[in-house]
Amino acid sequence: MRKASVLSVFALSLSLLVASAGARESVLPHVAVAPQYDTTHVYVDPADVDRFVQSFTATFGGQSTRQVVVQVTPTPSQTSSQLLQTPAGTVSLFGFRTPIPYPFGAERTGYLVKDMDVAIRAARAAGADVLVAPFPDPIGRDAVIQWPGGVNMQLYWHTTAPDYKAFGTVPENRVYVSPDRADAFVHAFLAFSHGKVVSDDRQAPGVEIGRANDRFRRIRIESDFGRMSVQVTDGLLPWPYGREMSGYEVADLAATLAKATASGAKLLVEPYEADGRRIAMVSFPGGYIAEIHASSKGG
Repeated sequence: MRKASVLSVFALSLSLLVASAGARESVLPHVAVAPQYDTTHVYVDPADVDRFVQSFTATFGGQSTRQVVVQVTPTPSQTSSQLLQTPAGTVSLFGFRTPIPYPFGAERTGYLVKDMDVAIRAARAAGADVLVAPFPDPIGRDAVIQWPGGVNMQLYWHTTAPDYKAFGTVPENRVYVSPDRADAFVHAFLAFSHGKVVSDDRQAPGVEIGRANDRFRRIRIESDFGRMSVQVTDGLLPWPYGREMSGYEVADLAATLAKATASGAKLLVEPYEADGRRIAMVSFPGGYIAEIHASSKGG
């Protein structure tokens, strides 16, 4: 009887802890603004900056802000900086003139938040590590966080709220994580972003990760930060899979690839079909690798 009572008390305590954790997550504040403020961070050699800008905007349309040379890290450094805004996605482009301080260069994206301090508390509560504490930059504040599975992201806040046009098509942040940490990553990111899983395919076609004869798990998430595709793999990936950071949706894949290659990009993976999409991968001048896809019906 005593053993049963001890077990009952333990079970009750465990359920209360789980309920308490769930309650804490459910009240995390909404800190996202909108998908058009999700930028992919691209680092290229200064000699490649102009060629990258020309090729990327020739491929997707849009334009670049004026290039400035500034310090964007909390410790001394100098880089050119500009924002490439296209209907298919936005790039924060850096051409460092000095060595890049750690851990910058490993973050995949910049997410605009409504309040930096609130966002940092929410990220920690959801399970993120704060790699770089909030610091001032020329137009606001930034921080770098890391999610379970080793996924680094930058959070940013502007002193004067930006006003960007909505995307024509929302790009996917493409994340690769191991089976050991996939569920922890998804759980933490959903708690922070207040997003939802739109699909969790445990038998996705392996051609999407360069392994046509295999299957893998692919999770797609949508939130006010934008879209995310989580590739859960054993890490046995042929190049260039795992090196692409964003997937861009276009209306006509063939026409987009023609623009890309004509403007200096290299076709790395020939178009193929999977999951209702026609997909290819390209490398832009400077080495930035991108997935580009269109609906099989339209492109």
